Amino acid sequence: MLKRLLILTMLSLSSLMLSGCLVGEGKYLKKVEEADNLSKELTTLQEKYSALSSENEGLKGTLAKLKDEAAGLAQDKEKLTADNRELQQVLQAKSDSLSQNIVELRQKVSQLEAENARLKADIALTQKAKEEKVREVSKTYEDLLDKMKGEIAQGQVTISELKGKLTVNMVDAILFDSGKTEVKPAGMDILQKVVEILKDVTDKAIRIEGHTDNVQIVGNLAKRFPTNWELSSARAINVTRFLQSRGIDPAVLSAVAYGEYHPVAPNDTDEGKAKNRRIEIILVPKDAP
Repeated sequence: MLKRLLILTMLSLSSLMLSGCLVGEGKYLKKVEEADNLSKELTTLQEKYSALSSENEGLKGTLAKLKDEAAGLAQDKEKLTADNRELQQVLQAKSDSLSQNIVELRQKVSQLEAENARLKADIALTQKAKEEKVREVSKTYEDLLDKMKGEIAQGQVTISELKGKLTVNMVDAILFDSGKTEVKPAGMDILQKVVEILKDVTDKAIRIEGHTDNVQIVGNLAKRFPTNWELSSARAINVTRFLQSRGIDPAVLSAVAYGEYHPVAPNDTDEGKAKNRRIEIILVPKDAP
């Protein structure tokens, strides 16, 4: 519009000059200067307009970008809010589950504590009972030692106690005549001493073991006892029957024949053979093999 105004002004000036109007030289120059200033101003305004237009486009682009970013942020916010809600639900469910687990574990701990207390009490009672049984065995051991001190002094009887197992070891000569299986009267007297101690023992099993040396049976005796198995078996059974006849409960009695196969000394001397020819009366726990 300014450019159009300038053109009209210049045309008007030209028209005035052509029409013969007289204008003073100073006035003309002033008009020319004004026109020139207006032209410069027009150029400045055009440049400013162009710059502003460019800036406006840039601002519009920035605004659009900011709007897009704002929209994206809004979506992110919504997603974050939804994620937070989901996370809160998950955490709440986890917290509820953990709380339930804690309650259950507390119950189990309480139950285990009660069970452990019962077990400790049972262990204490069992230990006490075990100690009482050990004391009983020890008393039986001491009573046997006192009752048979004469035979022990003569080396005819040995008595040992180990881990609740009490063994009365008798050489066969004090119980049997040579080649015989029947308990002789002197042997019965010795066995009666054992009976007087063992008759009150009710919580133990009594095992009678027969043992021999490794000398093979020959002659007429071999017809009755082909091997040492039969000889040791017959002697163990006869001792067992004697104990039963004197009041020992047969339910706790058993007879075992080992023959020559469990020696306690070498069989290469008469002394060693004499130690191996023996009867052992053993007290063991009732559930022992």
